[in-house]
Amino acid sequence: MFLLKKIYRFFFNLYRAFLVWRIKRTVARHEGHIYVGGYTELSPYTHLAAHVSFNGMRVFGRGKVSIGRYFHSGIECMIQTSIHNFDTGSAIPYDNTEIIKDVTIEDFVWLGSRVTILGGVTIGEGAIVQAGAVVVKNVPKYAIVGGSPATVFKYRDIEHFEQLKREQKFH
Repeated sequence: MFLLKKIYRFFFNLYRAFLVWRIKRTVARHEGHIYVGGYTELSPYTHLAAHVSFNGMRVFGRGKVSIGRYFHSGIECMIQTSIHNFDTGSAIPYDNTEIIKDVTIEDFVWLGSRVTILGGVTIGEGAIVQAGAVVVKNVPKYAIVGGSPATVFKYRDIEHFEQLKREQKFH
């Protein structure tokens, strides 16, 4: 039994290393440690800071996605940076052109599972996005948001957050 666990652990770690390697080859830029714990597919327009953790993320579209340090995602999260031109296009329901909008996720952001983020959004430092939320507008620093569309329902203890940041107590 011990040997089987060791073999399993070896192949599991090899698989995770492959996932990280694939992401590093795909993205436009990466700065450091990347953790991949679930199916993750990022676009070539994605820029990653150090110490990012994906437990399941898909990025669609041609807009730039910037993800800050110590980012964490839950499972089955999605970022959409391009949409069809339905409003001023040359055909109905939409034409062949795209509307492209960038997404910025600042440092220390945590996304719950099944979060959807639409283009043109900035999620501020230290924000938490509740599971299942649909983010369609900017999220302020330290805010805790949820719902569809996501709205602020609370803020983190900013003083405590800043103290932990000064002490470099990161996870």
